[in-house]
Amino acid sequence: MTPNENKTKDKVILAAEYFIWKNKVDPKETGLGKLKLQKLLYYVQAWNLALNGEALFEDNFEAWIHGPAIAKVYHHFKEYDFEDSNIQLEENNFDTFTKTEKELLDEIWRVYGKYDGSYLETLTHNELPWQQARGVMRTTEPSQNIISSEVMREYYAAKIKNT
Repeated sequence: MTPNENKTKDKVILAAEYFIWKNKVDPKETGLGKLKLQKLLYYVQAWNLALNGEALFEDNFEAWIHGPAIAKVYHHFKEYDFEDSNIQLEENNFDTFTKTEKELLDEIWRVYGKYDGSYLETLTHNELPWQQARGVMRTTEPSQNIISSEVMREYYAAKIKNT
C-alpha cells in the first residue's frame, strides 16, 4: 500500500488496522478479535473526545447487544482471521495519524489491550454512554441506537476530573 492510499483510507478502518499491527508487534495474552477491536476503537474515540475535544473518526458507535460497535468495522473485518493474518502492516502505514493520535492509540492499547473482548464488553455495559443509548431495552434486544459523542465526551472528561 502506498502512503497516498493510506491518506484516502477510511480513518476508522486505519485505526482498526493500527490495533491489528500493535497486536503483532506488542502481543497480549488476550489476543485480538472482533469484539475487542470494536471496544478498543470505542475507547480511542471516547478518550480523544474527552482529551482533545474532537472525534478521531467520523463514524458513530451503535449500542449493540455486546457493547459499542461500528457496523462498517464489523462488516470490514467479519471474515478476518485475527490469528493467521496475511495483511501486511508496518508502522509507516499509519503516517496519516498525528503524533498525538498515535500516542493515544498506543495508550489505549497499553491500558485496554491487556483485557479480552468479554471483559471490555462488561466494562462498556457498566458505563453511561452505552447504557443511555440502550435506554430501557432488554439486554438481548438488537439495537442500532447511536451512542452520543457528546455523552461520551462528557462522561470520560468527568473521569479525568475525578482522578
